[in-house]
Amino acid sequence: MPVILNWFLRLIITNPIVMRIVQGGSRRARHLYIRAGYLALMIVVLLFVLLNATSGGELSMRELAASGATMFRDVSYLQVILIILLTPVFMAGAIAQEANPRTWDIMLTTPLSALQIVLGNLFGRLFFILALLFSSLPLFTVTQYFGGVPGETVFASYAIAACSSLIVAAIAVTLSVTRTAGRRAVVIFFISVVMYVAVTYFFDLQFRTQVAAGSSANWTTVMTPVNPLLALEVLMRSNVYVPNEFVGQDVSWLRRLWFGRPIAVFCWGCMLISIGLMMFSTLRLRVIGAKTGSIPWYRKLAGLGAKGATERTPRKVGANPIVWREAHSRGKTVAAIFGRWSFFAGGVILAIVLLALYHTGTMGFQTFREALATVLAAEVVIIALVALNLSATAVSREREDGSLDIILTTPIQPGPYLWGKLRGLVQFLLPMLLVPIITTILVAAYVLFGGLGVSSGVTQTMSTRTGDTINVALMMPELAIALGAVLPAFIAACVIVGLDWSIRSKGTISSIVGAAGVVIVVSGIISLCLFPISSELGAVSPFAVTFSPINLLFAAVFPENFLGDAAGATATGPTLIIGAIIAAIVFGSFVYGYHGQMKRGFMMTVRKLAGTH
Repeated sequence: MPVILNWFLRLIITNPIVMRIVQGGSRRARHLYIRAGYLALMIVVLLFVLLNATSGGELSMRELAASGATMFRDVSYLQVILIILLTPVFMAGAIAQEANPRTWDIMLTTPLSALQIVLGNLFGRLFFILALLFSSLPLFTVTQYFGGVPGETVFASYAIAACSSLIVAAIAVTLSVTRTAGRRAVVIFFISVVMYVAVTYFFDLQFRTQVAAGSSANWTTVMTPVNPLLALEVLMRSNVYVPNEFVGQDVSWLRRLWFGRPIAVFCWGCMLISIGLMMFSTLRLRVIGAKTGSIPWYRKLAGLGAKGATERTPRKVGANPIVWREAHSRGKTVAAIFGRWSFFAGGVILAIVLLALYHTGTMGFQTFREALATVLAAEVVIIALVALNLSATAVSREREDGSLDIILTTPIQPGPYLWGKLRGLVQFLLPMLLVPIITTILVAAYVLFGGLGVSSGVTQTMSTRTGDTINVALMMPELAIALGAVLPAFIAACVIVGLDWSIRSKGTISSIVGAAGVVIVVSGIISLCLFPISSELGAVSPFAVTFSPINLLFAAVFPENFLGDAAGATATGPTLIIGAIIAAIVFGSFVYGYHGQMKRGFMMTVRKLAGTH
């Protein structure tokens, strides 16, 4: 075999790291479940869209083509969203690898070059994402039987999904090489990816301008080539989301390319940035080392003192030391302090900015409601993911570092130990929990005070799904009380599930993935089942929506769409509060029962996993 060909093959295809990761990962049950779940979800969604499209009886060829285009569009959006969500999960191993410096030490002593190590870590894990992506290709061929979907559109959608996974994977490997992440940063990385997509999509909605006066079509914005969902929207809905080629206008080639060819810019941008990150990682790999030195200024500013210091000022622990340990000692790093309080400050400031934009007339009634619902939903999702990350590592982390063995030698019993974990974590999350509650309080006060004299008012007449017209406010003021009752109880339920997985799992990665999967599936099923039927439940609708914080938010912001006939009733607000209290009691009962079950099996489970890492 020619030397140059052998060199290229050993970079990726016959790279020992790629072969080890692919062979090892292919035997794991977790990867099998993810692949099976991914395909099952794609098949179910395609089936439902197909049944909905053909439920009207016999269709003409034109209608069949339109149905095929609709099926392809819906499944394509789902595919890109799933790829965005699953890529950080599969790349968790690369991020967590930084937490064990001996892994890099061993790799650097092998004959492998720095480029082989970097590309091996990248493509070894990226293989599973690409395999997932192309395993759905037979499903897309089903849509071709209906017509209406050109072949190049299919491959363009795959290119968007593949480039999205590539850049996320490249960032994960770079974080691993530069040692700026660790095991506990896996969920933070996941949240960052989700937040980036959500924030850029939100700003795109604000920047959109109409193609012509009175037209329903909008030009692409500066955010379009930096968001995979927006690039896909250009591909799927080019008649309403139109690339702006500035015909007849004197603009620079970069502006014409950025706004006129967003799909190409997105794909090429992802590939070029990924190549740049890989080059940087290759050059940076050989200088991996522990950072030592004096106390950094940012640790002094946060009052943390020297890392690894043997002395500290005494603190009042309280009756249960586990509560104090989880609520205080866990967050004593610069990143944790900054992340928690910047989330609090940023969320409150964002709520004030939204109200100011509406009050000055910069933001319209409907746009404000969409922005408010998006912000509140994103905040709830982030808080739930952080709660799962903290709780799912609360016990498994202690098992890995050996501190659990020491704790079990103390007089503390399983019941107080688990209750201390639960209460301490909820107490630690309290500043974050206050953000959506304060946001709803500010909006509720603004509505109750009549918008402080705003000229556009705080209510508008809207049509319900049944054709009735009702007066709708910017937000139902009762949401502030309802969310304050439901959200802490829901987060406590997330924490108790995460603690259970942390006890039963050998490592932090498996516990995080397991807990997040259970909560996402259960809460997702509840939300998806309630969304289409909540408007058909009549007076029961305000009760039903309170069992999911996301449904509660959307029902209170868009009552004409989600509460049906109950939207205009006088008793809807009090009913919403009563339903929230009942939902909080249900969540609290679940936590209490789950805690009792965990307490009884705690010692047996801990002994069974004793000595595992």
